[in-house]
Amino acid sequence: MSYVEIPGAKVPIRMWADPAQVEDVALRQLQNVATLPWIKGLAVMPDVHYGKGATVGSVIAMRDAVCPAAVGVDIGCGMSAVRTSLTGNDLPGDLSRLRARVERAIPVGRGMHDTPVDPGRLHGYPTAGWDAFWSRFGGVAEAVRFREERAMRQMGSLGSGNHFAEVCVDTSGAVWLVLHSGSRNIGKELAEHHIGVAQKLPHNQGLVDRDLAVFVADTPQMAAYRNDLYWAQEYAKHNRAVMMALFKGAVREELKKAKPTFEAEISCHHNYVAQERYDGVDLLVTRKGAIRAGAGEFGIIPGSMGTASYIVRGLGNSAAFNSASHGAGRRMSRNAAKRRYSAKDLEEQTRGVECRKDSGVVDEIPAAYKPIEQVMERQRDLVEVVAKLKQVVCVKG
Repeated sequence: MSYVEIPGAKVPIRMWADPAQVEDVALRQLQNVATLPWIKGLAVMPDVHYGKGATVGSVIAMRDAVCPAAVGVDIGCGMSAVRTSLTGNDLPGDLSRLRARVERAIPVGRGMHDTPVDPGRLHGYPTAGWDAFWSRFGGVAEAVRFREERAMRQMGSLGSGNHFAEVCVDTSGAVWLVLHSGSRNIGKELAEHHIGVAQKLPHNQGLVDRDLAVFVADTPQMAAYRNDLYWAQEYAKHNRAVMMALFKGAVREELKKAKPTFEAEISCHHNYVAQERYDGVDLLVTRKGAIRAGAGEFGIIPGSMGTASYIVRGLGNSAAFNSASHGAGRRMSRNAAKRRYSAKDLEEQTRGVECRKDSGVVDEIPAAYKPIEQVMERQRDLVEVVAKLKQVVCVKG
């Protein structure tokens, strides 16, 4: 599948989705992005849908500018996955004890650890850089520094919404551990602070959408944002790594007779900014609901809590700024899903998965998401499939 190009004010919009299937509000958001004076390219992934501030599933390349709302408020949100030595035959018929052990190990929803996790006590956790990372907290925006203790206690916690921890089995029978989470409340507060700063800057007053306010190069506001952005992205990566260590520990304890071992971790952001070079020009590439898929790079594309997920390898398609989708993508809002579906519907659609099946997570019902197989089909020129996974345990907040 190749992309469809539709006209935009400053740049064409390259879409790996069927424009006829994209909501009008999302198309308007994309057209608005294409009016930005600093934009050099816009690629749209097959899981595209309307998002707060900027479209989910968009890859925005700008020169000497970055839009904080186009990153989103969960800075550094992304995925991690680990293949284990276990097979499906090693798993017990009743997976409720395993799920309960994972839920005890990893705080979910608004939960956090009673005291900050000590990485030195985590089996095999790479502690290099941990102290240096936290020492930089004193350099983030003064408005959020009072949140340090909370940020430390939320490190290694899942959050809510579409975040999850899953035990999956691939088509060869191998068991995988998969996580989805980001920078928790500290990333949200940093993002909201900088979005507010950007919206007040004089150069943003004439934009068609105030949510698209940008920071520009060689200004103190840009320097402050990039400092905090990169710190929050690193927080998100540490958060997933700590959770994965806790996840492994829970699996190791519950399935000790099988003596599980774990391969190297695959990890990728899907709400973030990176400086990359295209056609000899240094650009700031913002991926909101998109992963980097450079040639040979591993990534993770989940479906929903009742469908397949994929481990992929990037094909390095520069037309998409070396990107791919971050998941299936929602096809209806959370409120619409709650109005349309019941806990009984959720139970039916997650049959065979050990997970919550109550009204509190009905907005995450598989039917609220696009069919993951169709999403994967539309990006065959962006990634190749390495493994197809199906969850057997799904922990949500």
